Formats: sequence, C-alpha cells, structure tokens
Amino acid sequence: MKTQEQASAQAEQTDKIPGSHISGRTVHIEALKILAERGFLQQCSDLQGLEKRMEEGPVTLYVGTDPTGPSLHAGHMVPMFAVAHLARAGHRPTVLIGGGTAMVGDPSGKTEMRKMISAREISENGKRFEKQLNTFFHHAGVTEEVNFVNNADWLSGLNYIDFLRDIGRHFSVNRMLSFEAYKMRMETGLSFIEFNYQLLQSFDFLELYRKHNCELQIGGDDQWGNIVAGVDLIRRVEGHEARSFGLTFPLVTRSDGKKMGKTEQGAVFLDGELFTPFDFFQYWRNVADADVIKFLKLFTFLPMEQINEMASWKDQKINEAKEILAYEFTSLVHGKETADKVLESVKAAFSKGGSGAALDSMPTTEIPSAELEAGIGVLELFARSGLCSSRGEARRLVQQGGARVNDEKVSDIEQNIDASHLGEDGIVLRAGKKRYARIVRG
Repeated sequence: MKTQEQASAQAEQTDKIPGSHISGRTVHIEALKILAERGFLQQCSDLQGLEKRMEEGPVTLYVGTDPTGPSLHAGHMVPMFAVAHLARAGHRPTVLIGGGTAMVGDPSGKTEMRKMISAREISENGKRFEKQLNTFFHHAGVTEEVNFVNNADWLSGLNYIDFLRDIGRHFSVNRMLSFEAYKMRMETGLSFIEFNYQLLQSFDFLELYRKHNCELQIGGDDQWGNIVAGVDLIRRVEGHEARSFGLTFPLVTRSDGKKMGKTEQGAVFLDGELFTPFDFFQYWRNVADADVIKFLKLFTFLPMEQINEMASWKDQKINEAKEILAYEFTSLVHGKETADKVLESVKAAFSKGGSGAALDSMPTTEIPSAELEAGIGVLELFARSGLCSSRGEARRLVQQGGARVNDEKVSDIEQNIDASHLGEDGIVLRAGKKRYARIVRG
C-alpha cells in the first residue's frame, strides 16, 4: 500500500503542456488545444486522463477567486479567459467566490499575511466580483450559463473537530511544507490560520465534486499545491475510481520582469471608478513591443491566424497591434460602446482634434469654480487629477520635462493654473507621452 507521501507525490507528477501534445478529436477536447496554442497551459495533474475524459463529453469545471479587494484586476483574468474558452467549447463552468476562504487568506504568492477584512466587506466585494465577471462572460460570447457559488455557504458552518477528523487526517504536514507557497512563507513567518488554507480549498473541490459533479479545477500556477491537494483528497475520500483533474496557467509577467497589471498608481482594476476605462485602454496600448503578441493571445479572442500575422509587424505597425489589444480587452471589460468612446478620446488627445463627446471618456476631475478663478499650483493640480500620486511625484515630472498643460510644456514648479486656461474641453493635462487627464469647472 502506498504511503500518503507517495500518493501525494504521484498526484504532483505533471505533464508540461506544449500544444503538440493536445489532440483535437472532439469539440470538447478542442478547448485544450486552443488553450495550449494561446499559451495558457502550465501544468496538469493527468493530461492524458483529462483528454480521455473530454472525449466522453463536456466537463464541469471550476475556478476560485477570493474577494479580498473591492474589484477584480487584470492579474485575475488569465483563468477567466480560460473559463470562457472552455465554456465556448461546451464545458460547464463554475466560478467559486471565496467568501469563506477570504476570511482566512491564501498565503500563495505572498511574502506576508494578508490584511484581514470584515465579513461584510468580503460579502460586498464578492457581489462586485460576480457582477464584473457576468459582464465579462457576456461580452466574451459565453452562452453556457456560468454557475456562481460561494464557499461561505459550506465553510462557515463547519464543525472544526469534525473537519479535522474527516478531512485533516488526509493531509501530511511534511507534504504541505514541501509546496512552494508554504516554503516561501516559512522564511518570513506562516500563521496557523493560513496553514489551514490548503485544507479548505481542497474541501471546496470535494464539495463541488459531490454536489455538482465538478471534475476539473483550474487556476494560476501559484495554486498548484492547493489544486493537486484537492485532487488527492477526492481520491482518498471518494475512492480510486473517482476522476478529478487539476490544470494551471502560467503567472504572467511583463518582459521587464515586473508583475503584469500593475502601475505606479496601483492595480489595473476592472472597476471603472477605481481605474477609468481610458486608463485601462492606455495601459494595454502602452505595453512593451515584446509583450503585445503574448497579451493578444491571452486577453483577446481574436483568431490565432490574425495574431500570428501581427507577430510579423514591426516599428510603427506594432503600435497598431497594441491599439487592437487595448480596444479588444476594453470592449470585453467595459463594453464595445465604452471602448469606441475611449478610442475616439485617445485619437482626439493625440491629434488635438476629435469631438467633445470623445473627451468625456478621458479621466476627468471637477474643480470648484472659485478655486479655478483663484488659481491652483500646477503640482497640486497634477496630484488631484490622478496623473501623479503626490505633489512630490508631480515635481519630478515637471523637472524631467514630462508635464504639459493644454499641450504647453510646464517648466516652472511654481506655476499657477487658473480659469484662463479653461478651453472648450476644459484643461487637458498630460504626463509623459501617453497619459492624459482633464480638469473641468465644478
């Protein structure tokens, strides 16, 4: 008989997944081929077994996300695009909102313990996540109904003693500490509450397997240890004949090594109030040349033939590919109508033309009329517009020659901006070559 460590080690034996390993014999298995050629797939607990299962028909799958913040951000979206591809191929998707696990905090990918937030905040965040994802799936052309569940429904009422006896006994502490998420945190300190996270996520998979016949869990590669632990738990509790699979996607970074979806001002949120559609568009319009094709594969549904053609574009032509990326992703998150307005705004800002309606999509700050009449220091104005996070950052921007007001370069950090600068479109501020904001009279 295998020891627990041997069985778990077997569960961790994975297939690295180049696209050539995926055969496309049915519409359901075709989804794996699509994911592989677009660069999604990283590890699978049993690739051949998953292919065979998909040949039999659609699979119920799930992806989880913990609502620990007020909005989803770009870093959450790789698994969500994968869900959309799988759903469009006929598989049955479930999105788990981690209302229960968010109370604990996932240590994966973190160097320190997450800040604890209230149950009310978690609940409100979860509702926003669900609304954002429903919008995305609708724009992505997902006609298969996406099932939303919340693990607070079964985790909140657990009896801890019973849970330890029934579930905890299947986990080896030595094995858990071998996973990268825990090894990294052991260096900085791992709390006991976080140590329980893998048990809870594994129990989620078991619960969905039992109640919804969910056989596949997907997620970012930082979730690998938690996912294979769930696969192993299902086998131990339900028996060797139970079929379940884990599939992970690479954690996407930019070509400069920085975390994708991060700016100096913070995360690239899907919530338009936290990160405007204009800024969202501009983030993707300004990605490095080396990243644009990778991001077109991951964050659009454009055909691979079209993307492969763009891979040969050079110099100025590559900027057209970036604009396509920005437009497609903005359309999926905020809708085509908003993306059209933003695109017109961008062109208006760069060409000093366009309609006033287009400028409505530009990040806009209202300043009381009395303040504008009296005049506001340029550093204060750039900070209040959101183009700079502080007066100090605005000072550096001016000193480096990157600040413009109504397309006039600002060279004096003491300059005052007043109502005389107001034009038909307000006061247009620019930071660097590609970031704009507008000031209007309040």
